[in-house]
Amino acid sequence: MPEMDGFEAARCIREHEMQNGLPRLPLIALTANCVSEDREQCRAAGMDDFLAKPFSKEQLRKILSAHLTQTA
Repeated sequence: MPEMDGFEAARCIREHEMQNGLPRLPLIALTANCVSEDREQCRAAGMDDFLAKPFSKEQLRKILSAHLTQTA
């Protein structure tokens, strides 16, 4: 994204939710990086989970299912 990266976008989304009393939407990072520092940076920005590329359909289904079930 030219204006902001995913970390800044996540922080903006979380701030908007808090300022407007909105429910927390699940944010899943999809990234080519897979080191623990990246996972920590995603969590610190307000993301709920992390999926490293390449990933399988089953991995995507599992992670989305876990987070979408929690919000239902």
